[in-house]
Amino acid sequence: MKLPGTWLLAALLGCTSGPARAQLQPLPDQPPQRVFGGGASKIDVLWHNAGNDMINVDVSTRILQASSATTAEICEVPWKKLQVLPQQTVVESAQLDFPTVKAETKFLVQWIGASNQVLGLTEIRVYPTNLLGELSIIFKEADLGVLDANDELKPMLKQNGVAFLNLGERALEDFHGKLAVIGPFHPLAQMREGLAESLQKIAAAGVAVVWLQPPGTTEEIMPSFYVVPGTKAAVVVAQADLTAHFSDSPQSQLNLVRFCKLALDPKPFLMPNLASQP
Repeated sequence: MKLPGTWLLAALLGCTSGPARAQLQPLPDQPPQRVFGGGASKIDVLWHNAGNDMINVDVSTRILQASSATTAEICEVPWKKLQVLPQQTVVESAQLDFPTVKAETKFLVQWIGASNQVLGLTEIRVYPTNLLGELSIIFKEADLGVLDANDELKPMLKQNGVAFLNLGERALEDFHGKLAVIGPFHPLAQMREGLAESLQKIAAAGVAVVWLQPPGTTEEIMPSFYVVPGTKAAVVVAQADLTAHFSDSPQSQLNLVRFCKLALDPKPFLMPNLASQP
């Protein structure tokens, strides 16, 4: 199905003047959910019944691949019978299959009710499964060290062909590569005694650091991540939840790549939303 961009939104929503559309709607995600292509992914949806009657309707899903001007239908499959009480908001989830993609791609899920009525849309961003492969270009063998006590990062790095040294098997001061990724630590007791001092030493020797800190490390109000500059190398300190669910979260993997690049090439942050930046 190909649709011109001028009529895209109206056509995707279809005939929406019926009472079911007015009463039952999926609430929009901010920001869109991000998943990997090439398999089934869990999509969470918040449904709200704004009417005064209970709604009981069979819902199907229609997946569309969208560009700035057109949309192409991928598939349509039954989902479930949805029952929502008057004025109730419920959280539901659907396992949906998205195709393999080569780059970030926008998809739309149409939720289809009775008489082929479009109840609403959910925007999904789908990613290739090799996001971490970019690190294999940046780091050669012995360039990257990883201290990952719970094996949250290492399996995916291996799967993407990223060479690294396991820093759990050596003293940090003995590592002389380009960058060390430290953490996450769950629980906090896994953190080595004197870790901060060791990281300060290797940064002073020219090793950049990404330090993933668990919640509760400090009672002060801190940003989600920040850069500690050094004379030879920088340390990026980031909250561990920014890389949570690492194996199946595109956003977490993109975050780690960004932190690694930032540690190697720290740059000042600029004022957002300016028409031009120096």
